[in-house]
This record gives sequence, C-alpha cells and structure tokens, in this order.
Amino acid sequence: MRDDAAWMDAALALAARGLGRVWPNPAVGCVIVAKGRVVGRGVTADGGRPHAETVALAQAGDEARGATAYVTLEPCAHHGQTPPCAEALITAGIARVVIAQQDPDPRVDGGGIARLRAAGIAVTLGVREAAAGGHHAGFLSRIRRGRPMLTLKLAATLDGRIATASGESRWITGPVARAHVHAQRACHDAVLVGAGTVLADDPRLDVRGMGTLPQPVRVVLSRRLSLPSDARIFDGTGAPVWLLHGAAPAEAMRAFEGRATLLPCPTGEGGQIELETALRVLGDRGLTRVYCEGGGSLAASLLAAGLVDRLDVYTAGAAIGAEGVPALGAMGLSALADAPRLRLRDVRALGPDVLHRWQAKDPAADAT
Repeated sequence: MRDDAAWMDAALALAARGLGRVWPNPAVGCVIVAKGRVVGRGVTADGGRPHAETVALAQAGDEARGATAYVTLEPCAHHGQTPPCAEALITAGIARVVIAQQDPDPRVDGGGIARLRAAGIAVTLGVREAAAGGHHAGFLSRIRRGRPMLTLKLAATLDGRIATASGESRWITGPVARAHVHAQRACHDAVLVGAGTVLADDPRLDVRGMGTLPQPVRVVLSRRLSLPSDARIFDGTGAPVWLLHGAAPAEAMRAFEGRATLLPCPTGEGGQIELETALRVLGDRGLTRVYCEGGGSLAASLLAAGLVDRLDVYTAGAAIGAEGVPALGAMGLSALADAPRLRLRDVRALGPDVLHRWQAKDPAADAT
C-alpha cells in the first residue's frame, strides 16, 4: 500500500537518528498511526534502550489502541534488560503492525511476528525491506558475519595522493568535505586507524562542530603498542580508546593500562594483526559500524582482504604528482582480474570537492 510505504519511510528517517549511538542494538524507528495521523514516534535511545516501540507507545498513550505501528525491524520477543517489544505492542492494543524487515538475531528471528499474530494482531512484513536492509546493515553484518560493517574513507587529490613527499596533508579537501566526514564519524560506532596514522598525524578521531553527541570509540591497530603516550586520542575526555594489538612488550601494555582497553589479536604471516579476526573482536564487543580513516597501508590491506563494505572517496581538485604519498599501499596484485571491484552508489559535490561512494557487491553490506 502507498500509505504503508510512506509511513515506513518516516520510521526509517527516525531510525537514522540512532546510527552510531545505540550499539550493540540496532537503530530502529517506530511510528504509530491512528486515523491517518501520527500519535507516537520513537527511535532506539542512546545506548540501545529504551527501544523505539517503547518510546513511541509511551508517546501515543491510549491512542495506541486500535492503531497501526510501523517498525523498521521486527519487534523483539525475548526478555533482556527490557521486556519484549512484541508484548508491549500487544498490551497497548495495537491492531496492526507493519514491519520492514525480519530480525535475524536467533533470539528473535520470527518470534516477534509469531507472538503478534498469535495475539490476533495483523502483521504485514517486507514494506521498504531493501531500504531497511541498507539502514540496518551494520547490525545485520554483526549478526550474520560476526563482524561490524566497515566503511573505508579516503581523502585524496585527483592523482590519488594523500600527502606531499614531505608528509604535508592538511588540508587536501575543503571545510565542506571535512564537515561531512565528521557527520560520518557521528553515525558510526567507532573510528579505526593504524598506529602509523597516530604517529604521523596525531588525530583526535572525535566528532566536532555538531553540538553535544555521543563520541565514537577510538580504535587503533598497533601490533606492538608503539604509540606515544601523549597522543591526542588519550585526551581524557572520556571517549573510549581501544587498542587492538599483537604480542606487545609487557612494558608497553602496562603503559596503557587504565588509559585504554587492550584487545589482543592473533598475528599472521609477517607478524601483522589478522584483520578479519580483529574485526570479529570488535563485533564481539558489540560494534556494528566502523569508520576506517587509516593510512594507505591499512586501507590496501582491508581492500585486499575483502573486508571493505563501503568506500567513501573524497577527491579534491588538486594534483601532487608521483612523488606524493599514494592513497593506497601495495596490494600485491599481478593480474587485473584480481583487483577488488566495487559498484558506484552515489556521487555528490561537497563544496569544491567530490564524494564518490562505492559499495561492496555483497548485498548484506548494502549500507546507508
């Protein structure tokens, strides 16, 4: 129905507000409609609770009885830290529930729908399912693949350089593009870089210029914890810092105790951290969406390993030349057929710069 799609779009727009703020839970939107008007709306709250349905039902009050609820993901059916949302919808007297997408979490996976139908509530499933799948891509990735969705960001010149030969890189892109990057950080659970980026750029990896928002987790890959103790990520603001490391010296590990969460990871050939395992470690800790701003070496390794779900390339109208630092490090390719292939999803101008958004071919990674 046309009205169903329109109301679900409204629920999806609400849900987008929760991206980067609700992990390990999915960012769900709910709109309750009675007699053609909205009587309740909700989005999963910061930290993952209360759920969107609970917020919308509280706003709707008695007007929820006989109304239709539009929910972007199947209402939960299990008892966690809050009662099941399916039960709350039943108790409130909702007459119909329209759901964009079934929840693949084994604790739900059709159980919420079954509970609603058993209570005599009409359920319509699959309205704007493709859009919801993109929106919930990070949560779906964690459930289905055991790791968060990964967005790789590159900011480069027309000739694919991220710095001059001397290392100068501020600023290749303009203020509009940089503000857009901060917005992307805000809708991801964590920002990921390698130790080389911390050493070279000393980034803060936080969200600035957007008011008071929950800050993303700052994650650094450092095989031997070779990081300066006065790096700006250890700024004491309370934003979490997680260090993914290999067999680091005991002295280095002691130096960061109490200042960061140390997450040991296995190392592979050459002593490098196994990237897929590292992402699974992040998934085990609840992260659903990771924004990688690492240097050329980490970017190339992630692409070569097939771990990039979305690639955001910010291109400036400047050229540095072959002596500049390339956006991607060596990938060890000898045949063009082995090159990673992505599909173009979006192109937009950001002031004088251009953003090209590329998507992995895996539909499970079709993210917003």
